[in-house]
Order: sequence, then C-alpha cells, then structure tokens
Amino acid sequence: MSIKNPAAHPVTLRRLERHWSQSDLADHAGVPRSTISAIESRRLTPSVSAALAVARALGVTVESLFATVDGAATDLEWAWAPPTHPCRYWEARVGARHLAYPTESLSTNAFAHDGVWKDGAHRSGGASRAAETLVLACCDPGAGLLAAEYARTTGFRLLVLERGGLDALDLLKRGLVHLAGLHFATADDPDRHVAIARNALGAGHALIRAAEWEEGLALPVGGRSDSTDALLSRCDRWALREPGSAARDCLDAVLGPDRAPVGHVVRGHASVASAVRAGWADAGVCIRLSAEEAGLAFRPLREESLDFCVAESQLSEPRIRGLIRVLQSHAHRALLEDLPGYRSRFTGEIRPIPAP
Repeated sequence: MSIKNPAAHPVTLRRLERHWSQSDLADHAGVPRSTISAIESRRLTPSVSAALAVARALGVTVESLFATVDGAATDLEWAWAPPTHPCRYWEARVGARHLAYPTESLSTNAFAHDGVWKDGAHRSGGASRAAETLVLACCDPGAGLLAAEYARTTGFRLLVLERGGLDALDLLKRGLVHLAGLHFATADDPDRHVAIARNALGAGHALIRAAEWEEGLALPVGGRSDSTDALLSRCDRWALREPGSAARDCLDAVLGPDRAPVGHVVRGHASVASAVRAGWADAGVCIRLSAEEAGLAFRPLREESLDFCVAESQLSEPRIRGLIRVLQSHAHRALLEDLPGYRSRFTGEIRPIPAP
C-alpha cells in the first residue's frame, strides 16, 4: 500500500512512468477518461472494480495505489512529508481524509505506531484504527493524562501533536486535525480566543474549555529573589518558544516592544524547562507544571484559559462527544486540580464563536 505524495496521486505517477495520457490509461483499464481524471484529482474514491482495473492496467497491485478502508478503496495520504526514511506513522480519519502522521513524542502518545513507510510503500501493523482516532494539536504537557482517560472510558484513541496555538489553528484550518488548543486568553482578555479563532477560521466554530493554568518564568533554583522586572532585565539567554505560541506571546508582552529576547527556540513547555535546568538558558516562559516537574523555581506572570477549538459541525461526532464527556467528568476535573497550576472551574464548557 502506498501513501500518496500531496502533490501527485500514485495513479498519476505510475501513468507518467509509462508515458501514458489519461486517455491511454482509460483505454487500457476499460473505464472512462473522466474516471481517471477524477481519481487523480482526488475528486473520486474509485469502486473496488475500478481500482482493480486501473491497477491491472498499470501492472501494479491495488495496494500500491489505494488503501482499503471499510471495504472501499481510498488513498492514505501524508498529513505532511515524513522527516525520515523509513518512517513510522499513525493513522486517523479527519473528515473524508485518511491521513498518515509521522510519529512524534511517545511520552504524550503512549501507543504503538500503525505502520511503517519504506521505499514508497507502507507496512501496516494490523487493522486500521483511523476511524477511532481523534487528533488534537496542542502544547498542553498534561494532555497524555487526558488521552489515557479518553482511551479508558470511550475506547477511542487521542493523538496529541505538540504545537503552539497559531500552528495548531493552521492545522485545523487545513483539515489536518480535529481540534486545536489555544491558551492566549487571560483574565484581562477573556475573549481573545474568540477573536483569534474567528480571524483565522471564520464562523462555524466553537471553543471547549480544557483547563485554566498559570504561565510564568521558569528559573534556576537558588537564584536571587529580585522583582520580576529585575529578573527580566538580567536575563541574557532565553529558552524561547516559537512565534505564534502563547508562551512567546506572554514573554513578548512582559518584555515590551523595545526589547527582543535572545536565545534558542525550543518546542513545548517541558523543553523550555529542560533548557533552563541544563543551564542552556537563564530563564524561559512555560506553565507551572513543567517548571515544577523540572525542579525549577517559578514566577507566575498570568493565568490563562486553555480552550480546544473545533468546527461546530463536529460537536455531534462520536469521537468529539466522547472527549467532551471526559472533560466534564468528575474524575478528570479532580485530576486536573491535582496538577500544579491547573484549575478546572469551567472545564468541559462549550462556547460557540459568534459571527462577526
């Protein structure tokens, strides 16, 4: 079974290898040329008989052109290009798309990969769980706990991709994830997620509250107990989150427009804390949980709301409904309250994003 390049359908590639036009392939396969055109432009999922005819004409297996899901031939496509070869990947169904995700952190996603891509083909690890997998782009370091409870109570699987807020929204906009996590909203600006999501996605979306938490400065233990302003002025090397993340937004806000932080960019709250602990940075902005887990001092800067953005049309989808039930459950809310800096006052509440 091959995984398609986002730029070209496997049928197109095989046809061009033979120097055939779409009409040539249609004649050899005994199907209309319009069928070949629709397959190659991804407007048509071919029937089993049409898939067999096209594969036979090209002298390859059906599996090398199409993946099989629920008895129908369909393409398994990369969500983005694999960074390595061979490459392990997970599968998920997002809308009508059957996507392959190169594996990322196993500390957050403690389940086996679904297959391995090698030499332009994939080796499946067994029956596909794509239709049972929910994909969340989010930088919550506690998301693994949510994934564990979600699997235990629903039987579904939660795939967590560690991304900052604007990167997560971009994946949602492109139809590559089901939910995007945001934590820009604060007590002083509680409607910020509404404005950000509406600007990026337009109308037709909603926010599901996941938690509230403290974000602040992660600092080496035993340092001087200066004021926050003094600490900020003394810091020469920062563990920086990527632009578009809420942690970077927080740092830029406290430093002000006249001072650009200097340092190395890392991905995720835990990576910020690790860089400070290792001495590669004087300080960094992350949530309290990550700082305390790394044994660092923590100076709070603001309390933020963590919301999951989702299309309103997906709220009735079984995987999303299951996630909402978990978020609203007493067990999960109690677990959040045990995590340093987390609060669960509004966890599980759903807020539609009104049209402008």
